[in-house]
Amino acid sequence: MEKLTQETVNFTEKNIDRIAALFPSAITETKDADGKLKRVVNFDQLKQLLSDEVVDGDECYEFTWVGKKQSIIEGNRPIRKTLRPSKEESKNWETTENLYIEGDNLEVLKLLQNSYLNKVKMIYIDPPYNTGNDFIYRDNFKVSKEDYEEELGLFDEEENRLFKNTETNGRYHSDWCSMMYPRLQLARNILTEDGVIFISIDDNEVHNLRKICDEVFGEENFVEIFSWVKTSTPPGLSNKSRKTIEFILVYEKNRNNYKYKGEPLDGGDQPLLNSGNKKRVLKFPRDKVFFKISDGVYSAGEYDRVNLLDTITISNGESSTDFSLEGEFKWIQTTLDEEIAKGTTFVVKSNKLSIRFLRIDEGGYKAPTNLIKEKYTRPVISKKGSNVDTNETSSNELEVLLAGRFFDFPKPVSLIKHLLGFISGGDDLILDFFSGSATTAHAVMQLNAEDGGNRKFIMVQLPEETDPNSEAYKAGYKNICEIGKERIRRAGKKIEEELNAKSKEGGLFKDEERRTLDTGFRVLKVDSTNMKDVYYSPSQYNQQMLLDLESNIKDDRTDIDLLYGVLLEWGVPLSLPHITEKIGGKDVHFVNDTDLVACFEEHVPEEVIREIARRKPLRVVFRDSSFRNSPDKINVTEIFKTLSPETTIKVI
Repeated sequence: MEKLTQETVNFTEKNIDRIAALFPSAITETKDADGKLKRVVNFDQLKQLLSDEVVDGDECYEFTWVGKKQSIIEGNRPIRKTLRPSKEESKNWETTENLYIEGDNLEVLKLLQNSYLNKVKMIYIDPPYNTGNDFIYRDNFKVSKEDYEEELGLFDEEENRLFKNTETNGRYHSDWCSMMYPRLQLARNILTEDGVIFISIDDNEVHNLRKICDEVFGEENFVEIFSWVKTSTPPGLSNKSRKTIEFILVYEKNRNNYKYKGEPLDGGDQPLLNSGNKKRVLKFPRDKVFFKISDGVYSAGEYDRVNLLDTITISNGESSTDFSLEGEFKWIQTTLDEEIAKGTTFVVKSNKLSIRFLRIDEGGYKAPTNLIKEKYTRPVISKKGSNVDTNETSSNELEVLLAGRFFDFPKPVSLIKHLLGFISGGDDLILDFFSGSATTAHAVMQLNAEDGGNRKFIMVQLPEETDPNSEAYKAGYKNICEIGKERIRRAGKKIEEELNAKSKEGGLFKDEERRTLDTGFRVLKVDSTNMKDVYYSPSQYNQQMLLDLESNIKDDRTDIDLLYGVLLEWGVPLSLPHITEKIGGKDVHFVNDTDLVACFEEHVPEEVIREIARRKPLRVVFRDSSFRNSPDKINVTEIFKTLSPETTIKVI
């Protein structure tokens, strides 16, 4: 019976396993700090194995900075942490599939690796822009430059500087890069194979972010740097220029041919003619072309940019026969036939007979322009007297929603909706691990209300304390997470009210469709492992310590705490429904019916174990102390072999 470790994935060990399978001669052994043997990679040997020439020297093109190697190690290092549910802070706990997670996002991303590997379709993040203050970003706190220099070892044993570390030498850039690199590595793991990440940034770090993303996601998977017009009233802080835009970097996990949906087409169609192309003849089936011109006979001959090769009669918008056109077309006949097979249709809007096409799977959209401004985003309030879809507008909107100005420069809901519309389908999972005021959650709910989608979100935010002098603190919001959660509650209520009003007026959806709108969220918080930590050698134990360790689980942990720890390690989504049943007087937890069954009671009797086995769960977990001795564990294994042989059994 296997025991759960309650520890995140050790990516270093996994990577060594992969290298060993391919290049066993590149693996050697060394001793760790405790004198135990461990496997390591002989990188010189590996480099030689991957080259058909003698490897000499280390000159190559690469992007590096002070602390890069340590940031990679930090990203791979496992942690003994867990996520503890907070039902009282959640909304619609039993039914929602949305998550709000409080904690350091590096730790959260590590914790999510098993449950959400290859499951997130879109990531949007708005990380710190690194504006060059005298403080630098760390994982869950800020440190002064003096502490930073000391920690990095920038002084020798006699406290002499090892090199000059000026304001302009990249110190701030290095720390920011070290913060971003492991997070993006982990984020890539949980994207679906066709997943996309959008990253908001300004000109302080856009150049470094591009290099990091080229390395993490692959230069070949770069899509675009979108420019977002963030303000129509830029401040005159520089005598060189007035800044009106920020950037949004886009990378795919794997490059694909999916066309992004941007600006809706006028009439939902695109031109088939393209000046400069070779003239060719295309034959069109009569039932695939719709004419928005006067009925009548159109004789063969020249019509502006096309040559009609057959005389046709138009009646009620349709031709009486198939017909052929000659012109500078984008497609050849084979392409046209393939498009027709996929549902593409054609339209003629004028007597010039300039035929256009409409793909059914594109829904009449152009690829998005790389300049995102008011024209291409749906205004959320009236244009008059306001800067629609700018930071100013979003700040005003959030102020109205929360009845106070508690957050500086939140992103507009319309901007995130616009990005969601590029690639997001109705059932996609959306992640934001710098969620701030939770604009992304707001946008997901709003878009679901508008198009009937069932998108789900995961918000991750560090509970940074608000300034005691701030309006947020005075209003009762002690940290940023409290602002974000309240924003989701109020935005969800407002969206539901608007949807109800439209339904009563004969608007968007039927009642049964409207009821599926998910505006709830489960709150989970990063905490230390559920298991007791043991740091004593056997000779140091006294009798009381031994009695205390009869249970290996911390005294303050509940069944629900243990359940979510198991979900994380076993790789089960945290949004699945779960119920608790009494079986033989013992609490038994069922996740998504029988995907996972857990019983954390002491001394579970055989009749309870047999009843669980009769349910034929996919997975089952008990406490180690659920069994009195080893024979009891063997008996459990035998029971499941008989009644449910496909069940995987583990203990904590």
